[in-house]
Amino acid sequence: MNKIFKNLTLIFLIILLTYSPVNSEEDKLKIGLLVPLSGEDKKIGELILKATQLALKDIGIKKIQVYPKDTGSNPNQTLNSALELSELGIKIVIGPVFHENLNYLDKIENITFLSLTNKTIDLPKNVISTGINATSQINAIKKFIELNELKRTIFLIPEINYEAEIKKAINQSKIKTSKTHVYSIEPTKLTKQIEKITNYKIRKQNLADEIKRVENSDLIDKEKQLEKLNKRYTIGRVKFDSVIISDFDESLKSVITSLLYTDVSPKKKHFVTFNQWFDESLINETSLQPLYYPSINKKNLDNFKKKFNKEFGLEPNHLSLLSYDLVGLIYYLSLQNEVSEISKVFKKKSSFKGKIGIFKIHNNKIYHKLNFYEVSNGKIKEIF
Repeated sequence: MNKIFKNLTLIFLIILLTYSPVNSEEDKLKIGLLVPLSGEDKKIGELILKATQLALKDIGIKKIQVYPKDTGSNPNQTLNSALELSELGIKIVIGPVFHENLNYLDKIENITFLSLTNKTIDLPKNVISTGINATSQINAIKKFIELNELKRTIFLIPEINYEAEIKKAINQSKIKTSKTHVYSIEPTKLTKQIEKITNYKIRKQNLADEIKRVENSDLIDKEKQLEKLNKRYTIGRVKFDSVIISDFDESLKSVITSLLYTDVSPKKKHFVTFNQWFDESLINETSLQPLYYPSINKKNLDNFKKKFNKEFGLEPNHLSLLSYDLVGLIYYLSLQNEVSEISKVFKKKSSFKGKIGIFKIHNNKIYHKLNFYEVSNGKIKEIF
């Protein structure tokens, strides 16, 4: 009887130790999520939250738990929500989304924040930028330029708050450019600047001078030459074979339109830009093509969109895909390290393959190995 009692007691202790609520709670991988769940950016936060839920479903491990908190896209509310996550014993957090919400997070030293921002300047020590930053993009552009043996590349940078990021990335990537120009996004100023960069007035005058010369000449084929000259807009070469335009949306189109106006065509010079996330409007405007840019793997993005739409009946944004991958990244790192030690991992060299592409981790920074695309004749073609 005593033997049976001892055996039952032993079984009970094993069950208690195995299913103890305390141990179960301690074994959980707790991931904080700081996103806007109220205010103007509420939809962005909701899509990111759904993406993390989809990631948990795909990983299929019950021990992972995500704790969402609202930032309201406000630095003070972000800090309060982060403090609540800290009280829950959470050591790693996805978010915040926006750079301006990072202001006070250095007060919470025991948490590592994987912010979705693509800015890398003026970050608190405990914040790691995970967005597609300028250095990642320029590294891919550099590879494209080298593959095409382009020797005279100019860099155009808009006069906005992202200017310092781009200049830092140019230095880090060590990309070879012949000249860098900073331009105004105000249309009339922009046009004048592009005219100067392309020597438009001189080239326009060259044409006028040549027409006058031919008109005053006794050439046999004078009429044919004049006919050809009158079809031209300028005479003379520009001092570059490729141009990198670090701009987006309508501002990017304004720059390209100004280049076209000054008789610089993408069919004769390589027009390269930053990640455009496969913008449909650029695909449809064939006059701006061919156009080249780095981006995440398009097939992976399309597959993710289908899966997300099937699960939620919604169209995800690119931040959704990034946050989906970050859940997988944290889980991957937790298999090799204690959760409390994950922050140290980001200082070492390592890599992780996600849906968005390959994450390269080093010295508290995350870089992305990007693909490269050509938009031509209304179609997108992958170059590498």
